[in-house]
Amino acid sequence: MNENRSALIVDDEHDIRELLVLTLGRMGLRTDTAPNLHAARQMLGTVSYDLCLTDMRLPDGSGLELVSEISTRFPTTPVAVITAYGNVEAAVEALKAGAFDFVSKPVDINVLRGLVRQALDLNTKRLAQPDEAGRLIGTSPAMVSLRQTIGKVARSQAPVHISGESGTGKELVARTIHAQGSRAGGPFVPVNCGAIPSELMESEFFGHKKGSFTGANSDKPGLFQAADGGTLFLDEVAELPLPMQVKLLRAIQEKSVRAVGASNEVQVDVRILSATHKDLSRLVAEGKFRHDLFYRINVIGLHVPSLRERAGDLPLLSAAILDRLSRAMKLQPPVLASDAVAALEDYAFPGNVRELENILERALALAEGNSIHADDLQLPAAHGTPHVPVGVPSNVTPIGSAAPAGADPRTSSPFDTASSALPSYIEEIERTAIQQALQENRYNKTKTAAALGITFRALRYKLKKLGID
Repeated sequence: MNENRSALIVDDEHDIRELLVLTLGRMGLRTDTAPNLHAARQMLGTVSYDLCLTDMRLPDGSGLELVSEISTRFPTTPVAVITAYGNVEAAVEALKAGAFDFVSKPVDINVLRGLVRQALDLNTKRLAQPDEAGRLIGTSPAMVSLRQTIGKVARSQAPVHISGESGTGKELVARTIHAQGSRAGGPFVPVNCGAIPSELMESEFFGHKKGSFTGANSDKPGLFQAADGGTLFLDEVAELPLPMQVKLLRAIQEKSVRAVGASNEVQVDVRILSATHKDLSRLVAEGKFRHDLFYRINVIGLHVPSLRERAGDLPLLSAAILDRLSRAMKLQPPVLASDAVAALEDYAFPGNVRELENILERALALAEGNSIHADDLQLPAAHGTPHVPVGVPSNVTPIGSAAPAGADPRTSSPFDTASSALPSYIEEIERTAIQQALQENRYNKTKTAAALGITFRALRYKLKKLGID
């Protein structure tokens, strides 16, 4: 499998060089060794290597110098650094310098073999993968830079923290990093840290043993075990409570987890990607997020631009979204009229790409003919005029509107938490109105659409979205 593959081993300790030569030789690799930076540079000048393993401390300099040189001169050659046990700072510095990964002394042979396999598979898997970055659409400088940076960080095993406003596509960026890296064949496990109850977090992340607590009726693997060999994406990582941050930090540093109720730890091979729309550095300063965990997950920082930072991308991005939505609905993709493009470019998009998708999905259903105009977009007014759902009876007060005079604010609200229940509440209003109109028009969809004051295509879209048969 590794025939004709070669590796350069750089270490001043003879015993370490022998161990690495023996291990890599048994994996089918041809190996060269160098006791110092000078010899390593000479070999790199004459031979092309598929992998380099270098100690951090060398007689004539630091392994970080070699990492930086190889990353610049031979960007397709992954470099792994050997560090002293527990020297997290050195490992982080190596990853920031461009190292593929690191292994601690004393070298664990199984960990080393896994690292070598991933490093050798990096270029092969990347070439075999489709261009996932093609889903990150846009020709603006911000998006070109983002795709280039993703290409670089995908080659590493370093933890990446992805920042950006809500709706910018942080999970898509994480999936692209995974798909372009050596772990593409492994699982991608996303988890919303804000959606897990605090009392269940340890069990969810690390798993539990049968009988370890009330309701634990069987053994259950955690998210780390599920992501073994792949990527664990921690979305909304800022929502983690402080006690869980301590446990997460240890799991990341030790690369092992202990299930609730278990007596032994198990090794896990997971790359950590994280994201949040909050300012983690500010939370660290306020004592709401641990500095050591921030330091560990933010080895490489990646900012996803908002739509406001992507000048000129809206027409291309909108066309791609409409094409995808139309194919899903088995419709001919409509054309965005010039007034619609102008309206989109004038809008601030606080919800970014996610909001754009929602606006275009609604416009696709409501537009007449094969073109979408500004009126079809129903963009929110400057002062937040609420959008009234189709077919809402005149006696129903839309959420966000003023309550009728004399209404008791303690009883007039149809739910307690408007922000979370608003979408489902609107859907129920629309479902009731549509079902009533269908019955009144003997389930004739053409007459029903006319009675509701919407197009036949809009009705068909609503029926599908609301699950009305």
